[in-house]
Amino acid sequence: MSQLTKEPYQTSEGVIFTVVVDSLKRECLIKEEALQQLSSKNTEASTVGMMDVFHAFEGKINGVARRLVAAGVQGTPLVLSRNTFAAPPR
Repeated sequence: MSQLTKEPYQTSEGVIFTVVVDSLKRECLIKEEALQQLSSKNTEASTVGMMDVFHAFEGKINGVARRLVAAGVQGTPLVLSRNTFAAPPR
């Protein structure tokens, strides 16, 4: 049972979820501000709940979190903030 990951769940700060990279299980937190940034590109943030936004962008969020884990970024939970998803300067 210890290999099972918890379903994503909402907290006062954002959404907690788990990724597994090379058998390393890491708990992650995507902050509400980052979810709002992701959703603002497609819809009015105030009309969509955090879990709805998380599920809509789950593939992208998990991909970013997995790359950060693979790169050795520390933190428990690993925090994904607005800056994590900011576009690089041109």
